[in-house]
Amino acid sequence: MIDTTKQGPIGIFDSGYGGLTVFRKIKDALPLYDYIYLGDNARVPYGTRPFEEVYDFTKACVFKLFELGCNLVILACNTASAKALRTIQQHDLPPGKKVLGVIRPTTESIHQYTKTNEVGVLATQGTVLSESYKIEITKFHPEIIVYQHACPLWVPLVEKNEISGEIVSKIVQRDIAQILGQSPRIDTLILACTHYPLLLPLICQHTPSAIQILPQGRLIANSLDDYFNRHPEVEEVCSKNGRMQFFTTDNPLDFEEKAAIFFGEKVHAQYISV
Repeated sequence: MIDTTKQGPIGIFDSGYGGLTVFRKIKDALPLYDYIYLGDNARVPYGTRPFEEVYDFTKACVFKLFELGCNLVILACNTASAKALRTIQQHDLPPGKKVLGVIRPTTESIHQYTKTNEVGVLATQGTVLSESYKIEITKFHPEIIVYQHACPLWVPLVEKNEISGEIVSKIVQRDIAQILGQSPRIDTLILACTHYPLLLPLICQHTPSAIQILPQGRLIANSLDDYFNRHPEVEEVCSKNGRMQFFTTDNPLDFEEKAAIFFGEKVHAQYISV
């Protein structure tokens, strides 16, 4: 049972900045709610860390958001969703608290987009090795064939705000060619990393127009809206004053500078110890 005695903001967690692209779409779709964003920038990246470490870090940040009053936390991080979400949901949640991830909403809805039943997943090395997308898509839609490709340079480029230019364009072109080279029937590409939408103009430039490109933000926002419709008891404990707060485990001035790139507007951040 959800504890309905006290409303609280919706928590958005990511290991760094990428989750801000998901948060932006959620905020645009559901502007009336209160939100707290927490970026664990001091310990980024998560993608190269072992399962136990990602689980420990994610759990600590989730519980910090619970302490800040959140009843619902969204892991806007593919690595945390792949390596920590299920264990937290099964073993760690206090009464009245919920945690959702970004993988399931993406994989549940993929059948609405593909006509050939062949899709490509562009992700970090950690997400590809976890095979989370392949496992989840196969579970929901066994008729769909999933191809994966890791793009290890994309996150570092975006973190440095190198999202245009000839060199970056060639890197993106190479990775697109490699995923599409796995099958001529791929008609949908999932951008399974929250950093990748910042490279969307280049991704579109090097992808045939007949292929659909799916950034996660819109899918997550639609899924959350649907989740609230199906679980009004969760929606009722989310406060609605249109407020946003941003916290980082690293330097807040550095966070503010980069966050504006990912979120699309200036933000005010505070340091928080986890």
